[in-house]
Amino acid sequence: MVEPRYLLDTNICIYIRRERPKSVLERFQVLAPGATAISVVTYGELIYAVRKSSDPEKGTLVLQELIALVPVLPMAVNVAETYGSIRSALAVQGDLIGNNDLWIAAHAKSLGLTLVTNNESEFQRVDGLIIEKWVKR
Repeated sequence: MVEPRYLLDTNICIYIRRERPKSVLERFQVLAPGATAISVVTYGELIYAVRKSSDPEKGTLVLQELIALVPVLPMAVNVAETYGSIRSALAVQGDLIGNNDLWIAAHAKSLGLTLVTNNESEFQRVDGLIIEKWVKR
């Protein structure tokens, strides 16, 4: 099994399931199984989206299909330490980002994974976080 290289942000998971934009799906499909993962925080955001959708039953099935392809990574204590460092640095700069985004960034950074997102404006504020954008405009 391949070790994960990429941590997918919530928006990327949605793009993969919707199969658009095509550039995201195409990039995902060329990677070896196991090269991508999601944070437990992203999983929570996706569960929330499913529960508030017009068809939660269908959404649950779609989510189960996704996590069969993209494993959910649990958090270890070092993620909390990274979170604290990132949040304090951003607070000093007066440039905080959303709390869930902070946790996702900390998860990716603590594991040395590249975060795949279409939300660069938030995540680029995190020093040392490697970001990749699969959406082509």
